[in-house]
Amino acid sequence: MNTFDRHLLREWLSILCLFLVLACGLLLVQVMYDDFRDLHEAGAHIADLGVYILIAIPSFLSLTLPIVLLGSVLFVLGKLHKANELTAMRAAGVGFIRLMAPIWLVGLLCCGLSFWLNSYVVPRSVETARVMKETFQFKKAASKSVAEDRIGAVYSVGFDNPYPRRMWFFDRYSKYTQKGYGASVTELDVRGRETSRIIATEAWYDTEQHGWVFKDGREEGFDPDQGVISSSVPFAQKLYLRFQEDPHLMLLIDRRPIDLSSTELKELMDYLSGENNPKSVPYAVRYYSLLADILGPLIVIAIAIPFAASGVRVNPTVGVSKSIGLFFFYIALQSIAAAMATKGVVDPMVAAWLPNAGMILLSIVLFARLR
Repeated sequence: MNTFDRHLLREWLSILCLFLVLACGLLLVQVMYDDFRDLHEAGAHIADLGVYILIAIPSFLSLTLPIVLLGSVLFVLGKLHKANELTAMRAAGVGFIRLMAPIWLVGLLCCGLSFWLNSYVVPRSVETARVMKETFQFKKAASKSVAEDRIGAVYSVGFDNPYPRRMWFFDRYSKYTQKGYGASVTELDVRGRETSRIIATEAWYDTEQHGWVFKDGREEGFDPDQGVISSSVPFAQKLYLRFQEDPHLMLLIDRRPIDLSSTELKELMDYLSGENNPKSVPYAVRYYSLLADILGPLIVIAIAIPFAASGVRVNPTVGVSKSIGLFFFYIALQSIAAAMATKGVVDPMVAAWLPNAGMILLSIVLFARLR
C-alpha cells in the first residue's frame, strides 16, 4: 500500500463507519416505533428490549450495507475530486483501476460479509427475533386467562404432502401449546382416491417418539372402488410413527416471503418444488434475490465510482445525482425482474441475477469511458 492508498482508506472507512451507524440508528428507530409498543404491552422489560434489538441488528446490516457503501463512496470520492487529489494522482501516471484498488478490495470483503450474514447470521436473527416477540405475546395472553388452545393460534391450517399422499387440516394450530385442534388427516392411493381418514380433537408431534399423537379421535377406512366407509374405529389416544410431517413447515405455508429467513425459504422451496406447485415461485424469487445480493457491494461501488470521479469540468454534484438515480434504477430492475418471475416469464434464478448482469455490463461501459 502506498501513501494514497492509506489516505483513501482512512478517509473512506471513517465515513463508512459513520454512515453505517446512522443507517442502523434510523432502522432501530423504525423497529422501536413498530415493535416497542407491542413488546411493552406484552410485558417486556428494558433489558428484554435491549436483547431484542441486539438480536435484530444483524438483519439490519444486510439491508443497510449497499446504501451505506453508495453514500460513503460518493461522499469521499466527491471530496477528493473537489480537492483535485484524484486529478493529481492520474497526472502522476497512476491508472484509474490501481487508484481505486483499495475500494474494490473493501468491496470484495463486504461481499464476503454479505455472504456470511445472509447464509448464517441473518436467518438466525430473523427467526430468533420472531420467536422472542411471539413468546412475550404468548405470556401476555396467558396472563389474561386466555384459553391455551387460543394463544398464538393460526386458523384453517392446510398441508398437502404429495409423496406419502397425505392431506392435513387443522381448524386451528396453537404455537403456544404446539398442538393442532380439530385435526383431520386423509390418506390417498396412487389414483388419488381416499383410503383412510383420521379425525381427532387434538394432534401434536412427539419429538421423543418421533411421530404424531392423536387424541379423542376416530380412524375410518374407505373402500376406494365403492367410495364407502369400510371401517370406523374410535380411540382415546394413538401414536402414528409413519407420520413425519414437520409442524413448523405446515405453518410456513402462505406466509409472506419477505417475512421468512433464507433457511425457511429454502425449506419451502424444497417442499413446493417437489409437487411443481406454482406457490414456490415467490419464495424462489426471494431466496435467489438474497443470494444475488451477495454481489450488491461490488455493484454499488461500480455504480458510484464512475460518476463520483468524473472529469474536472463536471460538477461533482451532477455525478452524485446520476449515481443515486442509477442506484434506484437498479432497485427498480430488481422489482421488475421479480414481477416477471412471479408471472412465469423468466426463471426465478435468472430474474435474481439479471439486474446484476445488466448493471455489471453498464459499469464496464462507464469505466471504459473513464479511461
